[in-house]
Amino acid sequence: MISELLRKRLAAAEFVVAFTGAGISAESGVPTFRSNDGIWKKFKPEELASVDGFMRNPELVWHWYSERRKVIRSVQPNAGHRALAALEQCVPFVTVVTQNIDNLHRRAGSTRVFELHGNIERNYCMQCGTTFMDVETHLIEGIPYCRTERNGKACSGLIRPDVVWFGEILPEDEWNGAVAAMESADVVLSIGTSGVVFPAASLPYSAKQHGAFLVEVNPEPTPLTESADEFLHGAAGIVLPTIVEEVFSHHNK
Repeated sequence: MISELLRKRLAAAEFVVAFTGAGISAESGVPTFRSNDGIWKKFKPEELASVDGFMRNPELVWHWYSERRKVIRSVQPNAGHRALAALEQCVPFVTVVTQNIDNLHRRAGSTRVFELHGNIERNYCMQCGTTFMDVETHLIEGIPYCRTERNGKACSGLIRPDVVWFGEILPEDEWNGAVAAMESADVVLSIGTSGVVFPAASLPYSAKQHGAFLVEVNPEPTPLTESADEFLHGAAGIVLPTIVEEVFSHHNK
């Protein structure tokens, strides 16, 4: 059961932003970065998610990302992802701002998504910038190289995952879009994020400063909890469908 205040704020909202972190995808079986069995426990981050690490051992990095892709392709969007996609049928403007790289929001049907940390299903050439969705045909001894023709000459740059590595800045277009969405939002739902990864973690605070009603959905309190107007304790896959059903059930009748 959600509060009457939240019900009224959502029912009247013109612009809702969902700010999501690893927790929502963990419910689909995607390993999180900071849990006790998280993926960084097995490797040093600088070995797998930095330009220096990639240049030192591109084969290791590519093997690890290939395994990550297999895991992500084997899972499906959960009820939380689907509820956010369904929200687009109930609110004039719904934007997802995500720290996740798994593409599950788009697979669930969300159409307005800003990916602050990139997308593991995309890759790009470090030399010419060409984007690739599939690199299997570009492998040479386990490492993908670009063969894009430029001025009659084939590029030979290394292809890397289109994700933000340690020490890199967030993609400008995605960040600017996320900031603009937060500053325009009537309601912001912060879902499954630890609230400690900056600069992304600053976005809900910015939204509240611009007048948004801030709601946190999480199994455990976070540094954001004290600033939230409401804290909904629980898993996204349970809480979000409940919100959509209780506030917008008339849309389905």
